[in-house]
Amino acid sequence: MTAVQSKPDTIAAIATAAGQGGVGVIRISGRGVSALAVALLGELPPARHARYCEFPDAQGLVIDQGLAIFFKSPHSYTGEDVLELQGHGGTAVLQLLLQRCLSLGARLAEAGEFTRRAFLNNKIDLAQAEGVADLIEATTAQAARSAMRSLQGEFSRTVQNLVAELINLRMLVEAMLDFPEEDLDSIDTSRRDAQLALISQQLNLTLASAQQGSLLREGARIALVGQPNVGKSSLLNCLAGEEIALVSDVPGTTRDVVRQEIQINGVPLHIMDTAGLRDSQDAVENMGMARTHQTMQKADLILLLCDAGQPNNIADDEIIALLPKNLPMLRVYNKLDTCPGLTLTDSSKEIAVSAKTGQNITELRLKILSLVGWRDMASGAFMARERHLNALQQAQLHLSAAQTARDLPELFAEELRLAQTQLSSITGAFSPDDLLGEIFSRFCIGK
Repeated sequence: MTAVQSKPDTIAAIATAAGQGGVGVIRISGRGVSALAVALLGELPPARHARYCEFPDAQGLVIDQGLAIFFKSPHSYTGEDVLELQGHGGTAVLQLLLQRCLSLGARLAEAGEFTRRAFLNNKIDLAQAEGVADLIEATTAQAARSAMRSLQGEFSRTVQNLVAELINLRMLVEAMLDFPEEDLDSIDTSRRDAQLALISQQLNLTLASAQQGSLLREGARIALVGQPNVGKSSLLNCLAGEEIALVSDVPGTTRDVVRQEIQINGVPLHIMDTAGLRDSQDAVENMGMARTHQTMQKADLILLLCDAGQPNNIADDEIIALLPKNLPMLRVYNKLDTCPGLTLTDSSKEIAVSAKTGQNITELRLKILSLVGWRDMASGAFMARERHLNALQQAQLHLSAAQTARDLPELFAEELRLAQTQLSSITGAFSPDDLLGEIFSRFCIGK
C-alpha cells in the first residue's frame, strides 16, 4: 500500500470514555504538537518519558495536574507527533483542558480520525483499524480475543498470503498467454490447476473463520414463538439467568417483543420473547402478535415453544405454517417436569426442557449455538465485518468462475484479477475513498 500523508493540521480529543473516572486522557496529534506542548507545558517533554507537570490555562491558573507523554513521529499510534495529557477523569476538567488545547491551535478531531491517520501513515492496515473499533465494542471475552487477533494483523496476514498466491498464479497464467509458442500448456496446466485448488481451499478456510468472527461481533437473533402460556417468558428468564420478562398463568400476558442479550460460551445472542399467537379480540394483543410476525422475519433462528403435555397440538402446526421457510427452527417442548415420559422423534430438530427446573437447559444452549452456525473455533476466528464477508464471498465466486473458464485463458486471468481485487479491499490495499469515510466515521471521537 502506497503511503499517503494525512492532513497537516493538529487534532485533539478526549481519548477516554465519557463520564467520570480516575484518569482522563487528552490525545493530540499532528505537526503542531511540539509548539503546542511548549506553549502549554513550557517545554517539550523527552520522547516516550512520562513527565509530571501542571496544565495551566491562558492566565496561568492551573486547570489540572498529571502526566504528559510525548511520542515522536513515526513512533506513535498515528505515525505523527503525538502528545498525551493524562489528568483526572472529571467531565468539567477534561473539557477545560481540551478547550485549552484547541485555543493553542489544535482542532477537535473527527470520529475515528486518529485511527484513520494511523492507516494513512501505514501504521496499520484497514482490517487492523477496524480491529481497534471491534476491540472497543467487544461485549464478550471471545469477541475481545478475536478482535485482538485482527488488530495484531493475523487476519491481514492470512489475506495477504492469499493475495500473494493469487499473484503467483496470475504470473503463471500470463506466461502461458504471452508465450504460447513455447508449448508450456501441457507442462504447466496441472501446476495451474493445483495452485487454483490450493487457493480455493485456503479461501474457504478463511471465510469459515471470518464467519465465526462475524457471529462473535454481531451475535445471532433468536425469536421465541408459540402459543400463549407455553412458557416463552419463563424460558427467556431461564436463559438470561434473571427475571427479564413478566411471567403469568394468564394467556396473552406478553403484549410486545421483549429483548435480552445473553452469552453462551462467549457468543452473544439476542433473545426476543414474542407475544403468543392465537385468535384474539383484544386490539392491543393483536398488535403484539403483528410485531411477533415482524420479529420472525428478522431472526436467525426460531425456537418454537410447545407444551410437553400436548406434543401433537394442531395449533403448533398452524404456527409452523406461518414461519419463514428459509430459517432454521428448533421445536422446544417446555414443561417437561409435568410430562417426564415424553418421547421425541427427531432429536436434531426438537428438544424437551423444563424452564421451571432447568432440566436440559444446558443441552438447549448447545443446540442453539450449533443452529446459528457456531463451531467452537474461537482460537481461529477472525473478527470480521459484513464487508469482509462480502469480499471473501465475491472472491470465492470469481475463483469458481475461473475454474469454469480454465480453457479460456483470457477469461481465466480476468477472474483471478477480480478475486485479487476483492481480497485486497479487505486490508485497504484497494479501497475507494467513500468506503474509508464510512468505516472511520463509526469510531468514537478519541480514536
